[in-house]
Amino acid sequence: MRSAPVAALLLAALLTPLAGCARTGDEPAGPGPAALPAVEVVLTKSGGIAGLSDTVTVRPDGRWTKVDRSGVSRSGQLTAADLDRLRQLAADPRLAAEATVTVPPTMCADAFSYRLLVGQTTTSYVDCPPQATPPAATHAVVDLLTRATG
Repeated sequence: MRSAPVAALLLAALLTPLAGCARTGDEPAGPGPAALPAVEVVLTKSGGIAGLSDTVTVRPDGRWTKVDRSGVSRSGQLTAADLDRLRQLAADPRLAAEATVTVPPTMCADAFSYRLLVGQTTTSYVDCPPQATPPAATHAVVDLLTRATG
């Protein structure tokens, strides 16, 4: 019955190199959303038939303030998941690329205009679907902030 010890030895020899790959749970998983740079984000939505002008400012810690055109202010805190997603989007290299694109004037009447400031990067677009598709990363941030801040 020598096969059992030989099989155990063979199995140990095969699994030993993999032991270095195992995580104990005490080590960080690598750079995750919390490791991304935290920057202030400011979104201004203006236009529309009623002449809307809302500004949402999100602090690096996820606290936000929303001020409408009459000066009425509301505030809150992003959920951990929304803050992680915002940090991912803020670090997205597409934002910098979208900031360099020249947007042609729109022919839409009463369309909403969005201006987004993420750190030192400013992007914008006019929500006029027949004319152009909004820039993807900028639009993702606008959607996130619009949903999260009501």
